[in-house]
Amino acid sequence: MRIPSPSRTDWEEFPSATGAKTILVIELLARHPEGLTASQVTRDLGFTPNLVYRILRTLAELGWVAQREDSSAYVLTNRMLQLAGPQVGEESLTLAAHQPLRELRDALGETVQLLIEVDGKMSVLEQFRGLQALQVSGQVGMRVPMYSCAPGKAMLGAWSEEKLDAWFRTRGRTLKKFTPTTLSTKKALRDNLDQVRVRGYATDLAEGIEGIHCVAVVIRDGYGDPVGAITVMAPASRVQEEDFPATIEKLQAAKEKIETRLLG
Repeated sequence: MRIPSPSRTDWEEFPSATGAKTILVIELLARHPEGLTASQVTRDLGFTPNLVYRILRTLAELGWVAQREDSSAYVLTNRMLQLAGPQVGEESLTLAAHQPLRELRDALGETVQLLIEVDGKMSVLEQFRGLQALQVSGQVGMRVPMYSCAPGKAMLGAWSEEKLDAWFRTRGRTLKKFTPTTLSTKKALRDNLDQVRVRGYATDLAEGIEGIHCVAVVIRDGYGDPVGAITVMAPASRVQEEDFPATIEKLQAAKEKIETRLLG
């Protein structure tokens, strides 16, 4: 049975009207990664304030949503991403990457992230913030274009030509230029992906955000298929091109630990 639009009133057709409305609340929050207040959810969906409050509090108690301290808005936690993320055997990618990522962050002092591809973009599945006073970080659940970030290019470079061509026909039809160094033409991006395949890692030289450098490697499952990517991100002043070899060495070590854990 299809979940109804908020304007529908025939909720009695569903075995659980509250269950259907809960799904709509989750879907609404998924479209607003910055979060929504209870009153905004009430306005957008047309449910009663009391019902919205009870749904949100139940989701919060179960760990599916969290309430931001700065705005009281509700945001989805990474539990949804963990369920949707790749899993090999008994262990999910998130669990397999948790300790290696923490160790990588401690070794480098910079923010590290685990990302997966979702609908042609890269989505942050896990993050350990850097230890420096000035940090670069994102939010779990945020999505970024694949072509302008190192983990996205690592993933694109690991794809088959057939899958890559399909991406160019959809998400990659228009490559917006975010900074002067963004690879905003198909030829420039394809040439860079050829280098990624040869080197085994991808870099982002302030291509998504000015002043930010990133290095990333892809994570593969036991069949050799790419299931995610891990990245180190930092101000360009702290991680310059001459620093990449040492960073890549530690990234590769973390990658091997994660892949070993996925194999069980």
